[in-house]
Amino acid sequence: MEFQHFQPAKILAPYIRHYYIFESESHAAYEDTVFPSGDMEVIFNLGSGIWESFHENNFHQNPAIELWGQITRPLPIRSSGAHLMLGVRFFTHATSFLLDDEIGIFNDQVSDLTDVMGKDIRDLHQRLQEADSARTRIALLDDFFTGKLIRASRRQDRLDKVARILTSITKDSTENNIGRIAGTFGITTRYLHKLVYQHTGLSPKSFDKIHRFKTSLKLIGENKLPLTSIAYDAGYFDQSHFIRDFKSFTGLTPSAYLSNLSAVNQMLIN
Repeated sequence: MEFQHFQPAKILAPYIRHYYIFESESHAAYEDTVFPSGDMEVIFNLGSGIWESFHENNFHQNPAIELWGQITRPLPIRSSGAHLMLGVRFFTHATSFLLDDEIGIFNDQVSDLTDVMGKDIRDLHQRLQEADSARTRIALLDDFFTGKLIRASRRQDRLDKVARILTSITKDSTENNIGRIAGTFGITTRYLHKLVYQHTGLSPKSFDKIHRFKTSLKLIGENKLPLTSIAYDAGYFDQSHFIRDFKSFTGLTPSAYLSNLSAVNQMLIN
């Protein structure tokens, strides 16, 4: 298995965290579990392999163009065949420049992006399949998403406001501070909650919990600190609180996660 990361065009940098290419030549069956990341993704399947994700008590085959909603709990996946996948990872607030729907309707599932965007995204997928290099594919993505961003220019002020709100929450997520943040932006606390959910699919509290979880994943991946220090540095009140939240997002204790680190979930650390 091999991951490569690519940065988007400058105009897209506030909205797209990175592009990536995932390649696997193995035809062996593969199972994994995806954890919450706080970010949504679009994945173009360009190879012959099959991915399935667990939804409504069963595994379902993922579409050729996957829209990953916010994952708020462990999501089992499995695959077979060789893969060539081109992914677009958006910042938490940013997928709404691409989608007209309220983001929360996509939570905890993998949707078919052609059902949402139609011919435009199908045509892009075809051009990506025909492209002969990673560089050409990245250029195609830049052109496509730049066009979408320009056409959504009336939303950019609101998107940027949500991004600033989320940054403020990561600095201090206490309920009292949520009220202060709302006041800073000239809105009510209730409207702040609505604005964040509309654009991220997450409540401010859920966003903060996932942010702390991601911080703990990065620290665990560095394997330099004891778990008690990781809990403190990630913003948890105590180790038991850290372990409880971690297990709710992964189904594993932190120590068990470290001994079972998978290729797919290493992406959450980066």
